[in-house]
Amino acid sequence: MNHARTVKIVVLFSLLTVMAPAQARFPTGETTFIPEEASRPAPIGSGHAGSDRFKRTAPVSDKVWATAGKPPSHRDLSALETAIRRELGTVAGDFAVAFRNLSQPEEAVFIRERESFHAASTMKTPVMMEVYQQAAAREVSLHDSVLVKNEFRSIVDGSPFHLNVSDDSEAQLYHLIGRKRTLGALVYDMITHSSNLATNLVIEKVDARRVTQTMRRLGAKDTRVLRGVEDNKAYEKGLNNTTTAYDLLLLYEKLARREVVHPRASDEMIQILLDQTDRSIIPARLPASVKVAHKTGNITGVHHDSGIVYLPDGKKYVLVLLSKNLRDFDQGTEALARVSELVYRFVAGE
Repeated sequence: MNHARTVKIVVLFSLLTVMAPAQARFPTGETTFIPEEASRPAPIGSGHAGSDRFKRTAPVSDKVWATAGKPPSHRDLSALETAIRRELGTVAGDFAVAFRNLSQPEEAVFIRERESFHAASTMKTPVMMEVYQQAAAREVSLHDSVLVKNEFRSIVDGSPFHLNVSDDSEAQLYHLIGRKRTLGALVYDMITHSSNLATNLVIEKVDARRVTQTMRRLGAKDTRVLRGVEDNKAYEKGLNNTTTAYDLLLLYEKLARREVVHPRASDEMIQILLDQTDRSIIPARLPASVKVAHKTGNITGVHHDSGIVYLPDGKKYVLVLLSKNLRDFDQGTEALARVSELVYRFVAGE
């Protein structure tokens, strides 16, 4: 009798165990914004290029999620891509998007990711990477003194050209012409304030051709850095710095995994990118607690942003947003900022 009761109790306990809901599991992530060494994500898929242009539609809103289930499931990438395409379809222009959730690498969205865009100031991140590469090889030092000057040579014919301070996003460096500044300080100004003068001084120091060579070694096959900024003769001949959303995603993924040059160099570059002062796109609509290590870029009809986004709970992702042929620059910027918000909500599960 006692044996029979024991059997019944065991069976009942087993049934309750099976029927009990499984406990949800979420990645805990790191406790700091600069990640420790992480395991390598799965190889990047090429995604698909999408349509040639975005069809204009009504602005996206919270109602978008209603048709896909609000909020979109972490597994429901198609709902996220649909929302992104609808948002960008409200603006006249051409766009490329590359997103990967580094906390769950199988979650990625690619739209026209292989299409070439004028790099604008996004090329300054590859230039920074080359500086750290040469510093690791002891060819240069971040403590090297560089003479601040405003005369550079066109890659077309070697003729001199000068930068106009009114066209630069950072003016203080022009007050230091004739004096010296460290290479590290110039790199910082080049990234955080997108100083064109600092950029040209740095490129003259490390050589644009070597930047492109390093990009090839890192796997960025379609990024081309030919020259510094405001070389109008080169621009007129179509000799421009170019990149793709896919290449920039690849570079920032490697940086997030601390694989660019070496872990310490990667950490230092991330810290510089975290100090970016232009917050008009990726960080614009995100909570203040979210940290973004990124680099923007813009010229007429073009506005880009690209970088690594760190959530307070340790989740992180890479997002690249490129645009060209914008008829309304401000509307394009706002649309890209809303796309960034959509991606954030997807990753955060809001």
